[in-house]
Amino acid sequence: MSIAATTARQVTLATGKSKDRTPVSLAFLVALWFSLFFGVVVLLALIINTAIDGSGRFDIELLTNYVSVVRPEATGFRAGILGSLWLMGFTALMAVPLGIAAALYLEEFADPTTRWNRFVEVNLQNLAAVPAIVYGLLAVAIMALLGFRDTGIVLGGALALALLILPVIIITTREAVRAVPREIREGSLALGATVWQTTWRQTLPSAIPGIATGTILGLSRAIGEAAPLVVVGLAGSLLFDPEGVMSSVTALPMQIYSLTSNSREALREAASAAIIVLLAMVLGLNALAIFIRNKFQRSW
Repeated sequence: MSIAATTARQVTLATGKSKDRTPVSLAFLVALWFSLFFGVVVLLALIINTAIDGSGRFDIELLTNYVSVVRPEATGFRAGILGSLWLMGFTALMAVPLGIAAALYLEEFADPTTRWNRFVEVNLQNLAAVPAIVYGLLAVAIMALLGFRDTGIVLGGALALALLILPVIIITTREAVRAVPREIREGSLALGATVWQTTWRQTLPSAIPGIATGTILGLSRAIGEAAPLVVVGLAGSLLFDPEGVMSSVTALPMQIYSLTSNSREALREAASAAIIVLLAMVLGLNALAIFIRNKFQRSW
């Protein structure tokens, strides 16, 4: 390389660095960090304030008792916690197999050039941004078509939450499958395996860590949703545990929603403590997703 070319390259690099440090770029960087800092501070302030408000109710009765208006100081969220677990179980049972199957079909078998598949692609991206309450309306419509008069049951709530997280599971599963190197597929096909055998025995097992992470993150979103459950008609408070898919059910977000506006201070204090319990459940699911990703993720 000539001296002139070297000098020109150094000037270009110096100019690029100077452009990165212009007043406009520095102002944008400061605004970006301030926005991040402000958001984190506000979130921490809300969490700390809620924890202080509910600090008097961090006891075992909060988890084992039912909501009580007779003894509000001993009210608990047993029905809501168990109801949320029932809903998450049936939500995963409905959404995960369907979401993984749809993602595998779209990524491995479908022809992306057809109008139908392009239509599905566009709507799948749009469904991920639809407000949660719309999925509640859709679940009510589906339950009515199936002949159910009472939609405030485990099946109705799980259906609404399954519809809510289905686009998320499909998108994350497709990304996980897409991350598997093409050479693995080509090697399997070269040895005589069919496309289905390659997908089932090679591609899917290699994508399991990413699929599991996306699924758990989707469930962590669903466990904190109240809007679709309100539309479906879940009870705000129950004094019994769910016993099956056709049983009436409540959920922890529903009970929190119904008690935060109550006039009794003891019930509002219990609702604040329940918010921390719900937050711990969500953070626990997120931590599990991070653990699975870090433990089983492969570097291709």
